[in-house]
Amino acid sequence: MIHTDLHSHTKYSHGADTPAAMYTAALQQGLTVFGFSEHSPRPEGFDYLHEYRDHLNRHLPDYVSEVLELRAAPQEGARGLCRVLFGMEMDWLEGQEDYVRRACQAFDFDYLIGSVHFIGHWGFDDGAGPWKQASQEECEAWYTSYFDAWETMLRSGLFQIAAHPDLIKIFSVEQFHIWLDRPESQDRVRQCLTVLRDAGMAMEVSSAGLRKACREIYPAPLIMRMAAELHIPISFASDAHGVDDVAYGFARLASYAKAFGFREHVLFDRGRVTRMPI
Repeated sequence: MIHTDLHSHTKYSHGADTPAAMYTAALQQGLTVFGFSEHSPRPEGFDYLHEYRDHLNRHLPDYVSEVLELRAAPQEGARGLCRVLFGMEMDWLEGQEDYVRRACQAFDFDYLIGSVHFIGHWGFDDGAGPWKQASQEECEAWYTSYFDAWETMLRSGLFQIAAHPDLIKIFSVEQFHIWLDRPESQDRVRQCLTVLRDAGMAMEVSSAGLRKACREIYPAPLIMRMAAELHIPISFASDAHGVDDVAYGFARLASYAKAFGFREHVLFDRGRVTRMPI
């Protein structure tokens, strides 16, 4: 069973609900650890079509104070006390390592999630439009650029968890699997996973893809197999953006991980690693 969800968002970015409402949902789902990991601020030039930057910047102090208040007074849920962890999902942005590093040090976080949502200045997960017009060759160039950025993010030493490893497949899952089936692509991904392992990080296994256009867990089975071969720790996440997403599909995630030989998952709390059975 999975009783921890380490990736969630609130109304202070592009989520739907307050931290208190998200925590209530975690209690109802029987979680024993719930991690708040709101999106990090981003500089101008790294923009989404439906941009929430100003809203997030304006309300970041509210987010921090509300999460810390919940952390200080954990409540009893369906399976006992549910701890709150204070984290953030940090966007890795090309050419902005100093900016990202400062954001990582802005608060006394319990843990940090590293993720790649931008190839250069393009937010590739912000709508299917560009993907619909792309050839297989163009898609493959984007996949390569994504994993280049992902490896750089992993090497930074700033994060404990690597979010949704193959997010890049979100609008092109069939093309992605064509690319991933090639030995040279697998070598590229395996190199990234080796860097992840050697950095002491965990790989996130996320149900969010089941709610997205790809309709597939992050990461894909082939990447899960490689991660198992490399003995990489895993963490579990819903990437919840509303109360109905909390712990979404966790029974399926547990079965998925066990199918590849994983028997435990981890959480990070101010440098301490806790291992829990699945």
